[in-house]
Amino acid sequence: MAYEEMDSSTNRRTFLQTTGALATASAMSLAPTASAQDAAAKTGAMPTRPLGKTGVNITLLDQGAVRSESLDRLFRAAFASGIRVFDTAKVYGTEPAFKKWFEQVPEIRKQIFLVTKDMPKGPGEMMKMVDERLASLGTDYIDLFFIHGLGDEHSLDDAMNFVKSQEFKETAEAIRKSGKAKFVGFSTHHKDRAQIIQAAADGGIVDAIMLQYSPWLDKDSPLNKALDACWKKGIGLITMKQIAGKRFGDKYNGNILDDVQRKVPMLAERNLTPFQGLLHAIWTDERISASCVSMKNTDQIRENTDAARRFEPVKTTDILQLRDAVLASGQTLCADCDGRCSVAAGTQAELGNLTRFLTYHEHHGHRAEARRQFADMTDAARDWAGADLEAAREACPGKLDFAKLLPEVNRHLA
Repeated sequence: MAYEEMDSSTNRRTFLQTTGALATASAMSLAPTASAQDAAAKTGAMPTRPLGKTGVNITLLDQGAVRSESLDRLFRAAFASGIRVFDTAKVYGTEPAFKKWFEQVPEIRKQIFLVTKDMPKGPGEMMKMVDERLASLGTDYIDLFFIHGLGDEHSLDDAMNFVKSQEFKETAEAIRKSGKAKFVGFSTHHKDRAQIIQAAADGGIVDAIMLQYSPWLDKDSPLNKALDACWKKGIGLITMKQIAGKRFGDKYNGNILDDVQRKVPMLAERNLTPFQGLLHAIWTDERISASCVSMKNTDQIRENTDAARRFEPVKTTDILQLRDAVLASGQTLCADCDGRCSVAAGTQAELGNLTRFLTYHEHHGHRAEARRQFADMTDAARDWAGADLEAAREACPGKLDFAKLLPEVNRHLA
């Protein structure tokens, strides 16, 4: 079934949370449509949710881009497991693999929701970039075109003005009307993404946003309020960069699984791994349409698709326990980064970006891109000498151990 033909009904079961302490408990939390969840249990199909007000349902789990010599096998495994959203971008270097897949199995193209990205400095560059992405992908349409990492190549004011500008509105409308991309939006992991996302909600132009996210946002935080504004405007929200670390998420080391399960009894009760539990916590937020996860092998695909099929909302008390276990697990990326770490450390160095680029290099496999982004930083943004790294760790929502991570940044990226 082509994605444009899928039922977009929003008749869903809802579950009340136990407290109002978290964003996930700010109103009601969402399970997949009752009929969709029952069907998933019976047939092994992947549950879906509406992508904002686009009229399209997408699978809860998206296959993110990975660097691998076995991309063909990963694509087929993800598709066979029920995943129907596939994510790529110009800088990932994975678009040619999609072109090859579409040439070998042409009918696949209409059965998946294809997302790609590029990095325009202004709206005037977007149509040309869409054409370039189409050629690289070997298709005549993209389901969702994202401005990649909005804010990374712009000042904050420029990024905010971009998503509200008349030029962007006209360009987005022209792209949709051309049929070259059905929907338009942006991805962001900027420390001030709350302001960028709020501007997008105010502008009402974008169809969807992909953002760095964690499921324990404070309900009064600017980011949570921005997500509420997007939800009210019908803007689809897809999470990314949920977590990364040497002992959690990408791979386990020692008895971390047993340790986390001991701290979070809900995991053992539901027979979930820590990462499956994290996905359940994310999907408990009714505003989230899907999560993009860079699954590197068939074991990860199997584990995460199992999590999607067995999704049930998570209680706030369990989310808090999971949060505490995650913070103790040795992350290298803070999904809640808003720059407070640098302020507390008394430095102009962008500590959150430095550790994010290290994560790209060490855990996501995007080594050339990590080095490029590091090289593009200003000297002040890279120079953490003299920073109070213990104060930075205390201020960091993810409690990153900057004293250990930043020397690794210099070793791998400088």
